[in-house]
Amino acid sequence: MLEISNTVTIADAEIETTAVRSQGPGGQNVNKVSTAIHLRFDINSSTLPDFYKEKLLEMRDHRITKDGIINIKSQESRSQEENKEAAFQRLKELVKSAAIVQKKRKATKPTKNSQKRRMDSKTKHANTKKMRGKVDSSQG
Repeated sequence: MLEISNTVTIADAEIETTAVRSQGPGGQNVNKVSTAIHLRFDINSSTLPDFYKEKLLEMRDHRITKDGIINIKSQESRSQEENKEAAFQRLKELVKSAAIVQKKRKATKPTKNSQKRRMDSKTKHANTKKMRGKVDSSQG
Protein backbone atom coordinates (compact mmCIF):
# COMPACT_ATOMS: atom_id res chain seq x y z
CA MET A 1 0.00 0.00 0.00
CA LEU A 2 1.50 3.32 -1.13
CA GLU A 3 0.24 6.22 0.99
CA ILE A 4 0.04 9.49 -0.95
CA SER A 5 -1.74 11.53 1.73
CA ASN A 6 -3.92 10.90 4.78
CA THR A 7 -6.91 10.06 2.60
CA VAL A 8 -5.36 8.85 -0.66
CA THR A 9 -3.60 5.50 -1.04
CA ILE A 10 -2.66 3.26 -3.95
CA ALA A 11 -3.08 -0.49 -3.56
CA ASP A 12 -0.08 -2.67 -4.39
CA ALA A 13 -2.22 -4.62 -6.88
CA GLU A 14 -2.57 -1.46 -9.03
CA ILE A 15 1.22 -1.04 -9.34
CA GLU A 16 3.00 -3.45 -11.66
CA THR A 17 6.73 -3.88 -10.99
CA THR A 18 9.15 -5.89 -13.10
CA ALA A 19 12.80 -6.64 -12.31
CA VAL A 20 15.12 -6.18 -15.28
CA ARG A 21 18.88 -6.07 -15.75
CA SER A 22 20.53 -2.73 -15.12
CA GLN A 23 22.51 -0.81 -17.71
CA GLY A 24 26.01 0.57 -17.37
CA PRO A 25 29.10 -0.54 -15.45
CA GLY A 26 28.96 -3.02 -12.61
CA GLY A 27 30.80 -6.14 -13.73
CA GLN A 28 29.28 -9.56 -13.25
CA ASN A 29 26.51 -8.20 -11.02
CA VAL A 30 24.99 -6.35 -13.99
CA ASN A 31 25.26 -9.39 -16.25
CA LYS A 32 23.71 -11.89 -13.85
CA VAL A 33 21.28 -10.16 -11.51
CA SER A 34 18.07 -8.30 -12.39
CA THR A 35 18.32 -5.35 -10.01
CA ALA A 36 16.68 -2.53 -11.98
CA ILE A 37 12.93 -2.02 -11.51
CA HIS A 38 10.37 -1.06 -14.15
CA LEU A 39 7.23 0.32 -12.51
CA ARG A 40 3.98 0.69 -14.45
CA PHE A 41 0.87 2.40 -13.09
CA ASP A 42 -2.34 2.80 -15.09
CA ILE A 43 -3.97 6.10 -14.13
CA ASN A 44 -7.34 5.43 -15.78
CA SER A 45 -8.00 2.07 -14.11
CA SER A 46 -6.69 3.13 -10.70
CA THR A 47 -8.71 3.93 -7.58
CA LEU A 48 -7.28 7.44 -7.35
CA PRO A 49 -9.84 10.23 -6.91
CA ASP A 50 -10.94 11.87 -10.17
CA PHE A 51 -9.17 15.11 -9.24
CA TYR A 52 -5.80 13.32 -9.16
CA LYS A 53 -6.54 11.43 -12.38
CA GLU A 54 -7.42 14.60 -14.30
CA LYS A 55 -4.35 16.46 -13.07
CA LEU A 56 -2.01 13.55 -13.83
CA LEU A 57 -3.39 13.15 -17.35
CA GLU A 58 -2.99 16.91 -17.98
CA MET A 59 0.65 16.89 -16.87
CA ARG A 60 3.37 17.12 -19.51
CA ASP A 61 5.76 14.56 -18.09
CA HIS A 62 7.84 12.20 -20.20
CA ARG A 63 7.03 9.36 -17.80
CA ILE A 64 3.29 9.53 -18.57
CA THR A 65 2.18 8.02 -21.89
CA LYS A 66 -0.75 9.22 -24.01
CA ASP A 67 -2.68 6.17 -22.81
CA GLY A 68 -2.37 7.33 -19.19
CA ILE A 69 0.27 4.87 -18.02
CA ILE A 70 3.12 6.01 -15.78
CA ASN A 71 6.46 4.33 -16.53
CA ILE A 72 9.27 4.69 -14.01
CA LYS A 73 12.65 2.94 -14.20
CA SER A 74 14.94 2.82 -11.18
CA GLN A 75 18.48 1.44 -11.43
CA GLU A 76 20.64 3.65 -9.19
CA SER A 77 21.32 1.02 -6.55
CA ARG A 78 22.83 -2.47 -6.83
CA SER A 79 20.01 -3.72 -4.63
CA GLN A 80 16.62 -4.64 -6.11
CA GLU A 81 14.82 -3.65 -2.89
CA GLU A 82 16.41 -0.17 -2.83
CA ASN A 83 15.51 0.36 -6.48
CA LYS A 84 11.93 -0.72 -5.76
CA GLU A 85 11.68 1.77 -2.88
CA ALA A 86 13.14 4.52 -5.09
CA ALA A 87 10.59 3.77 -7.85
CA PHE A 88 7.70 3.85 -5.36
CA GLN A 89 9.02 7.14 -3.93
CA ARG A 90 9.15 8.68 -7.42
CA LEU A 91 5.59 7.56 -8.12
CA LYS A 92 4.46 9.07 -4.82
CA GLU A 93 6.17 12.40 -5.61
CA LEU A 94 4.66 12.46 -9.10
CA VAL A 95 1.12 11.90 -7.80
CA LYS A 96 1.66 14.46 -5.01
CA SER A 97 2.90 17.05 -7.51
CA ALA A 98 -0.35 16.70 -9.45
CA ALA A 99 -2.33 17.77 -6.37
CA ILE A 100 -0.50 21.09 -6.03
CA VAL A 101 -2.67 23.92 -7.33
CA GLN A 102 -0.82 26.91 -8.73
CA LYS A 103 -1.93 30.33 -7.51
CA LYS A 104 -3.45 32.61 -10.13
CA ARG A 105 -1.12 35.43 -11.04
CA LYS A 106 -2.42 38.92 -10.36
CA ALA A 107 -1.45 41.40 -13.05
CA THR A 108 0.34 44.42 -11.57
CA LYS A 109 1.51 47.73 -12.97
CA PRO A 110 4.95 49.23 -12.38
CA THR A 111 4.91 52.09 -9.87
CA LYS A 112 5.18 55.70 -11.05
CA ASN A 113 8.55 56.02 -9.35
CA SER A 114 9.96 52.91 -11.03
CA GLN A 115 8.76 54.19 -14.42
CA LYS A 116 10.45 57.56 -13.73
CA ARG A 117 13.71 55.83 -12.71
CA ARG A 118 13.62 53.75 -15.89
CA MET A 119 13.08 56.78 -18.11
CA ASP A 120 15.84 58.75 -16.31
CA SER A 121 18.21 55.83 -16.81
CA LYS A 122 17.39 55.68 -20.53
CA THR A 123 17.91 59.45 -20.90
CA LYS A 124 21.26 59.29 -19.09
CA HIS A 125 22.40 56.39 -21.28
CA ALA A 126 21.31 58.24 -24.44
CA ASN A 127 23.22 61.37 -23.38
CA THR A 128 26.36 59.29 -22.68
CA LYS A 129 26.15 57.79 -26.17
CA LYS A 130 25.51 61.21 -27.74
CA MET A 131 28.69 62.57 -26.09
CA ARG A 132 30.70 59.83 -27.85
CA GLY A 133 30.00 61.42 -31.22
CA LYS A 134 32.62 63.08 -33.46
CA VAL A 135 34.02 66.38 -32.24
CA ASP A 136 33.65 69.30 -34.66
CA SER A 137 37.10 70.97 -34.74
CA SER A 138 35.99 73.96 -36.91
CA GLN A 139 34.26 75.69 -34.01
CA GLY A 140 37.36 76.22 -32.03
